[in-house]
Order: sequence, then C-alpha cells, then structure tokens
Amino acid sequence: MRRLTSSEVHANKVAELGLDETVLDLTAVESIAAALRRAAHFLCPCPSTTLVRAVSEPLRGLVEDLEGMRDKIRETLEAMVALGDFLEHRDIESDATSRAAVLLYAAPAGFVSRESGAMILLGISTLALDSLGDRIEYESHLRRLGPSLGEDLGAVLEQLGFSEVPSDQWLRAPRREAPTQHLAYMDRLLDAAQPSGEVAGLSVLDSNRPVRFYRGRWTSAGTLSGRFVARRSQAYGGDLWCYVEMSNGRPERLVDLPLADSRWRGCDEAWRLQMAIDASRGSAQTFSISLGPRNSYVMQFFSPLPMWAQRRLDSIGHRVSRPGSLFAYRMAEDEVAEEVRFAKEALWLDETKGNSETS
Repeated sequence: MRRLTSSEVHANKVAELGLDETVLDLTAVESIAAALRRAAHFLCPCPSTTLVRAVSEPLRGLVEDLEGMRDKIRETLEAMVALGDFLEHRDIESDATSRAAVLLYAAPAGFVSRESGAMILLGISTLALDSLGDRIEYESHLRRLGPSLGEDLGAVLEQLGFSEVPSDQWLRAPRREAPTQHLAYMDRLLDAAQPSGEVAGLSVLDSNRPVRFYRGRWTSAGTLSGRFVARRSQAYGGDLWCYVEMSNGRPERLVDLPLADSRWRGCDEAWRLQMAIDASRGSAQTFSISLGPRNSYVMQFFSPLPMWAQRRLDSIGHRVSRPGSLFAYRMAEDEVAEEVRFAKEALWLDETKGNSETS
C-alpha cells in the first residue's frame, strides 16, 4: 500500500473535521478549532493542557515547528474560551490556589443572533448539523450561519437543540464607570491589604513606559516605587496576576487578581486596571481606525483586551494581522462608529490616526 504524503494526510484529516481541504490544512486556526471541539467531546471536563496535548501530539511529524504549533493551539483555545465554546470552572476537589485547578467544560450548544439575521454558533455540540453544514462559515475560531430567504433560522436551530443566548448576556461587560472611579476602588482594596513580605518571581507592568509597546512595558521590580499591575510566580501552574504596592523595588502589599467575587479571569481584571491607570495618568492606551480592503475598515489595538471586549469584537469583525499592532479586526463600515464609542467609553482608549490599506 502506498504511503500517504504529508499533504495528503493534512487533506484527509481536514476533510474528516468537516472543513474544506482544498483551502485549509491542519495548521489553520479553523482546523485547530475543529480539532479542539472534537477532542472536547471525549476529554472535557479537563485542564486546558490536556486539550492542547490531545490536538498537538498527532501533528508530530506533520508540522515543522511542533512547539510553535502548540503555542498556536493554546492561543486558539483561549480565543474559544473567550467566545463561549468552553466554560472555565474550578475543580472543587483541587487546591484553590493552583492554576491547574481550573477545568474546561464543553459549553452547551447555543447561538447568538445578530441584527443582520446571521447567527454565531457557540458551544461543543454532539448534534448532527448535516442539513446546515454547507452553510456554516468558518472564520478563524468562529462559526457563523446566515439565514436563507424567508427562513426563521433561530427556530431551525432551536429544533436542532441549540439554545439562544441573548446578545446582551453574551456580550456582558462591567458596568460603565470613569477610569478614576475604577482605580480608586482598586486602591481602596490595596490600602486594606495585609503586608505581603517577599514575593517570588515578581514582574511588573511599568506605567511609565510607552503604551503602544505592550511587551516592552514589562520589567523586573528593580528599584520601582508606586502601585503596579504585576505577575508573580507560584510553585505549580502559571504566574498569578496581582496589583502590588512597592517601595524601592520591594513589595509591601498586594491584591491577587481575579478578586474573590469576580466572574472574570485574572488577566481580564489586570488589563482593565492597567487601562484605568493609563487613562487616569493622561496617557491612555490607544487604538486606530484605517481603511481596509473592499470598503471595510480595520481597528488596530496595541495592548491586550479583556475577554468581554474581545468577545464583542469577535462577534462583529474578522481578526487580521497588521504590522505594528498587537492585533486588529476588520469590520464593515456600519459597525465602526459603535465600536469606536465602545472603545472610548468602556475601555478608556484614545483614537490615533491609522493608515489606509488599499489591497
């Protein structure tokens, strides 16, 4: 029997995932997302590392850079958690301070209606969608479904076992407030915190560094004094997020993130707090709007966004790559004004001039 070539294996496996093997290979985000959904049927609830391993190991020998592929799988999984395909919950039988105690559960099959009549599909469904499969649009980790003329698509999906998720619930965000209000609230919590003593593996997000270079803002504690968003190491699992007060490089007190009563991830709270710090200092983080291809527009960002903001952008735009930005979204012209207003009012960002894209 003839041995299949690598490209033939890619094509066969992509077809098994229900995707177009003439356009995609196994390294495409669409293929990774489909593989993660398939693995979730058998493995969830489980830690995220289990899903990443289940999807990455079969690619050994099929991709040149397996470690880089693992990073891409992790990023895709994080985006799917933000979208609502997976739900994060703590394992009540594990150590509550351990990152490994967070398990991923397959979210039930659901959909969110858009004003255009299209639906965003959510969750990990075991239901057959054969009658709709050819109509599903796969864009990165998203699945969209457009209605046929005169069709009540919501009713069709409900008959298939999908539940509608109200848009305002799916796109839920913290209540609107001024950045100074949010910063004052966090400062009160830090004022009431007990002395921290030495903190292992502390790295700091330095507010004095330029807001348009997120990675370059991270530094060691050094001789810094003041209050900072930071990360600290722990014996097992990933680094923890915190808000820390320091004097000449020595931590004096800190508040771990997420807060005990929060529904957000630690990084979500930390990134929002840094936005409040920057805006309160008069050096707000920024975004830009530029003309994209075929009468679309591109919204570029230079710092990470909380999950609730990313989910909103995922619902109305397509994630694209733009030099000089951390990430960007292409969107229709009629979506731009609302998203600019949201960025300014909910995220406390300033708009800077962007460049036109003519291709």
